Amino acid sequence: MLSSSLFPIVVFLLASTSVGGLMLAALYPRAAKAGAYQQRFDRVAGGAEARRMEAVDEDARDRRRSVEKTLREIEEKQKANARKNSKPTLAVRLRQAGLDWSTRTYWLVSGGAGLATYVVMLLAGYGALTTAGFALAGGLFLPHLYVNGKRKARLKRFANEFPNAVDVIVRGLKAGLPMTDCLRVIAAEAEEPVKGEFVTIAQDQTLGIPVHEAVQRMSERIPLPEANFFAIVIAIQSRTGGSLSEALGNLSKVLRERKKMKAKIKAMSAEAKSSAGIIGALPFFVAGAVYLTSPDYMALLFTTLAGKIVLVGCALWMGIGILVMRKMINFDF
Repeated sequence: MLSSSLFPIVVFLLASTSVGGLMLAALYPRAAKAGAYQQRFDRVAGGAEARRMEAVDEDARDRRRSVEKTLREIEEKQKANARKNSKPTLAVRLRQAGLDWSTRTYWLVSGGAGLATYVVMLLAGYGALTTAGFALAGGLFLPHLYVNGKRKARLKRFANEFPNAVDVIVRGLKAGLPMTDCLRVIAAEAEEPVKGEFVTIAQDQTLGIPVHEAVQRMSERIPLPEANFFAIVIAIQSRTGGSLSEALGNLSKVLRERKKMKAKIKAMSAEAKSSAGIIGALPFFVAGAVYLTSPDYMALLFTTLAGKIVLVGCALWMGIGILVMRKMINFDF
């Protein structure tokens, strides 16, 4: 028998258990149905999210394949152009040098240089055969060296100014200007030779040539990695889309880092170049000093067959040494 004090507690527990059982029996079907609905909703939502992620991944894969295809096409085209223009013609070299000469003008200048060399050697008292040899060498090499010097100087100026032009395009695109207007701004405001090249691009666009093709032509006219990088970025963006300002901003950073690297290499190799110049010039200074102090002693090198052979051998070995030193301090990247 339960005591009178425990009886109310037992009654309360039994009543609570009964009420809880009745409520569970009444509400369980709805709770189970809501759980099934929730599970189905979760499955549908999860499937939609999975499909969305699959679509994003597929778009990324398509874009990656498109970029790879574009790069392969550009690489094949560049290889074909490299094989075609492995040795640029005279007209191409003159155009790259920024000279408005025709081929006929170049050969007239070569003839004038040969004639001037002939007159100078004749006045110096050399024989007819020696004078003719110097005249032929002067006519062939002096204009060639002049054109090469102008070409290298023009390409160097282009490489120094080109990052500024890319920055102008980036700022214009971020400000909302179209690409064509940015190119016209450079064609009007930039310094030569960048200005002239972008004027040509603007003229090509006026004729209906697409931007990426016009820029590709510029990279063919200017055989520099900087112009090639710019053409690749424009070609990829025109085919695959994306943020052109961001891509050109990254390109501008790369170009400026290359410029810094060139300056660093120049500074680091300055000591080696100075040493090479001193070592290469020292034999000539020593020979000149000995000739001034003892001309009869040095005259044997010019009057005897053995002396001439020694001079030829010395010149050969000096030339080999200069080429080796130049190769050691000439960095390319």
